[in-house]
Amino acid sequence: MKIDIVERNYDVGVRLRTLIEKKVEKLTRYFNDNATARVVCAMEGKRFKLELTVSNKGNIYRSETYGENMYENIDIVLPKIEKQIIKYASKNREKLRKGAMDIPTFEYLEERPEEKEKTIYKHKTFDLDPITVEDAKEFLENVGHDFYVFLNAETGKVNILYNRKDGELGLIECVY
Repeated sequence: MKIDIVERNYDVGVRLRTLIEKKVEKLTRYFNDNATARVVCAMEGKRFKLELTVSNKGNIYRSETYGENMYENIDIVLPKIEKQIIKYASKNREKLRKGAMDIPTFEYLEERPEEKEKTIYKHKTFDLDPITVEDAKEFLENVGHDFYVFLNAETGKVNILYNRKDGELGLIECVY
């Protein structure tokens, strides 16, 4: 597994880098050699943020956490990633290493997570009238949801405006 460690306003020392590589490398039991892991270590204000993304054959497993320090953060995100891998193993077995799920123990979890099939609870349909990003910001605030889907009047493309965890806004532009 290729492991890429990215520093954002934070200096990952040799000791932490070695620890991250050692712990993330344990996930190779689930993947073939072509998997990649990207670990982002960032300092946001006074908070330590660690983000781990593992990609393998088109599947992406991602987790992030904020904490007191990076050493605790890595121990928080790894079980979350392993839970995602195990949870979706039945659907993506052909994309995992052969025999990866045959071992009865896990690296970071005590027991197999419960698999619960989610159903679509609600279905909505709405018209997309062209509006500007500025109008979408206002609508997002008014509707009180975490996101707002709209047709961007300037680009003619479907956009999603969403509230980020850091309090800022994010904009996704759909390309088709």
